[in-house]
Amino acid sequence: MTRYLGLLAELLRESWRRYPFPTAAGLAAVVLATATTPALALALRHAVDGIVTADERAAAVGALAAAGIFALDRYLRDAGEVYEKVLADQLGAVHLRGRIERTLAGLDRLDHLERTDLLDRVTALQGAGWRIGHAPWQAVHAVAGAVQLGLLLFLLGSQVDPWLVLLVGFAAVPLWFDQYGQRAVSRATMDTAEAFRLQRHLFNLATGPDGGKEIRVAGAGAEIARRQRAAWDEAIRGRYRARLRAAAWRLTGWTVFTAGFGAGLGLVVHRAANGQGTLGDVVLAMTVAVTLRDALQATLFGVQVTMEGRAGGEPLLWLRDYARRAARDRGAGQPPATLRDGLTISGVSFTYPGTGRPALDRVSFRVPAGSVVAVVGEYGSGKTTLVKLLAKFYAPDHGRILVDGQDLAGLDTGAWRARCSAAFQDFGRFHVRFGDAVGIGDLPHREDQDQLQEAVRAADADGLVAGLPDGFGTQLGRRFDGVELSEGQWQKTALARASMRREPLLFVLDEPTASLDAPSEHVIFERYLARARDLAARTGAVTVIISHRFSTVTGADRILVLDQGRLVEEGTHRELLDAGGRYAAAYAIQATAYAHDV
Repeated sequence: MTRYLGLLAELLRESWRRYPFPTAAGLAAVVLATATTPALALALRHAVDGIVTADERAAAVGALAAAGIFALDRYLRDAGEVYEKVLADQLGAVHLRGRIERTLAGLDRLDHLERTDLLDRVTALQGAGWRIGHAPWQAVHAVAGAVQLGLLLFLLGSQVDPWLVLLVGFAAVPLWFDQYGQRAVSRATMDTAEAFRLQRHLFNLATGPDGGKEIRVAGAGAEIARRQRAAWDEAIRGRYRARLRAAAWRLTGWTVFTAGFGAGLGLVVHRAANGQGTLGDVVLAMTVAVTLRDALQATLFGVQVTMEGRAGGEPLLWLRDYARRAARDRGAGQPPATLRDGLTISGVSFTYPGTGRPALDRVSFRVPAGSVVAVVGEYGSGKTTLVKLLAKFYAPDHGRILVDGQDLAGLDTGAWRARCSAAFQDFGRFHVRFGDAVGIGDLPHREDQDQLQEAVRAADADGLVAGLPDGFGTQLGRRFDGVELSEGQWQKTALARASMRREPLLFVLDEPTASLDAPSEHVIFERYLARARDLAARTGAVTVIISHRFSTVTGADRILVLDQGRLVEEGTHRELLDAGGRYAAAYAIQATAYAHDV
């Protein structure tokens, strides 16, 4: 709770820094409105006592003061509400959402995004921006309401009967009970986050284009809808029960308060009936009674919204702490300007979370600077895992990866990634302008037309650009009324994106032609082998090619053969053929199959 309140104070400071005048105006309106209700009660008592004693001047002054105070109160509340809504929306929808997105984007490794505890927090934060943005202002209202409650009770105690001050204890009961109930709601939000995440995934699966063909052919739409509904019911059921418990606690608190306050009003009426008070005291007490109820209700609402914001505030604090811990693993060293020695993989093992078999098992080899190394093997042999470790998407469980003798774990992740280029088999399909889809491969030069053209030529995508209606300015993706590319065209776009950086130290091609026909594959590999030699001469870059088609890797300087996470063979194409082992057998099978197809 202390850290959450600190977060609310931090958000108020952020609002003040970004929007000083509206924030100051909103706070001033809340502070001034706090005193209007006690002042209104005193003005009404003055007017009533003036009427009773036939003091026309006192009655008129009291009535005019009451009217002015009431008008001021309405103005302050309406103006404050406008400022608060604008500021809360800006803070929640713009600032907080941007902070969450930057935090997630700043997590360097992929394993962070595969942790269920992190995904649960992200799920809880989705749609919570409004609640978190409004929570600081509702906390201000809760504090102001509590101060107003204190003023009203002090007014009753000092002006009517000191015993009425004891009502402050009854006023605190609903606040405490409500907080207890909101803690249960917050726990339920986290407990049901996974079910919410599952139902959202199933909904997107049933309504999106991905997998749409398989779902319709299989007739699985109704089953997916049933499972989505079941996941939704499970999530809602948990949160509904928690809200029922919170409502029960709130009702109990209000019952205690009503009983205590009813007894206090009875005391005031009894005193007036016995000549121990004036009619003005009764009017003051009744006015305070009505406004005290409203003030308490406003305070409870402020506490409730503030505590509802806690359901988003706690995951936000957790995510921020997690990102700080993750940042310690980024390293601080700088990669060399040019590779001299190359890469050394020493006893590297890695197992994905939740799996029992290592994806890589004690793998060791060396890649000299300027080399082209190919990694081949069956699906699931660990090829893609290897390049993910080289790109620092994951950290090895055991062993080390050295870059010119420096441990990769000690290099600054951002600096190392800035010297890497990669095209992955699960490439991105970015629904932006074609020029941007290529240019983000090297953001500082994404508008450089010469560099864009060079990258497109490297990917043999000149014909693709020529066929687009607006060339590099063509919007991609039907969702945004753009051009939909074929699978092969998307892959060529990804290859062009990977070719944007002119001086990488590591160049990765992970199944770069899986969606292309044989002629295109041949042209692209010829171009990329030439590019690899050019990079080697300029920066000593290492090029890593992953392919399940052995015919495409014969020109590599070194070929590594992986099987079930282990390095079982390595050598040149000729050396491996002469050895007559796994590579030679697989190469012969693929060559025979290709000849038969031809």
